[in-house]
Amino acid sequence: MKKLTMLLSVLCLTLALAVPASALEYNIDGPGDPEYGKSTSIEPVITADRGELPNVDVSKNAALIPPGFGSPSAYTLNTGTPLTPNLAPGYMLGEGAVISGGTGVTVAPPDFNTIPSGIVSGGGSTGGTATPAPFTGYTEVTSDLYYKGGYLATLKIPSLNVNVKVYEGTGSSVLAKGAGHFEDTSIWDGNCAIAGHNRGTNCYFGDIHNLNVGDTITLTTKLGTRTYSVTSVNKISETDNSLLAPTAENCVTLFTCVRNQSAYRWAVRAVEV
Repeated sequence: MKKLTMLLSVLCLTLALAVPASALEYNIDGPGDPEYGKSTSIEPVITADRGELPNVDVSKNAALIPPGFGSPSAYTLNTGTPLTPNLAPGYMLGEGAVISGGTGVTVAPPDFNTIPSGIVSGGGSTGGTATPAPFTGYTEVTSDLYYKGGYLATLKIPSLNVNVKVYEGTGSSVLAKGAGHFEDTSIWDGNCAIAGHNRGTNCYFGDIHNLNVGDTITLTTKLGTRTYSVTSVNKISETDNSLLAPTAENCVTLFTCVRNQSAYRWAVRAVEV
């Protein structure tokens, strides 16, 4: 019996060694092409989930301080007062507005609603008296005011390290050289309005929205040099031309675009000191 068992074991072992060894074969199919988007260097801004429209300001400039607890509008959306009133979209400083802390700096914007000189008030076409308006300064650009390099003035903003030549006009070819003077505004007395780029190679006005009340600006022309003090920094609509109006006081007004918000402009007003 033992001999038979041993014989069967040897036979099984012999048969096992006679079978050729081979590796198992696997065939696993991939899941298919993944749906990857096209590569891009631009980070898209998705606003659909939050409901904003294009060019909506979501920075701190548009932030609101919520109403007081328990007030009638405490739980009403989009209510409150601007966190930064002088920079809030569409917000203009009102008469006597205080725009800095501590003791405060009171700003009284110029009044553009005065009746021009010679306008008759009362009495219609048959009577009435002319209501004189305050003296409005204005200096026309003439050929003798140009420097040899073709520019009209030099503008300096020490706090922003800006030193730029000012040329006549506000077209793209002019702003490619430096800052541009609005043709319909004064170049010396009254309101001198100047525009500049806020990005690119010649972004001289890229940081004017960071100016503070009291910062100085100097303008040098062939008529002399004047120093101005910043009184307001506002974000205004691109269609708002009120700050181009002539003024009785000598001032300089700077304009530039708001980055990624084509409907708005930064406007800085500085008055002669």
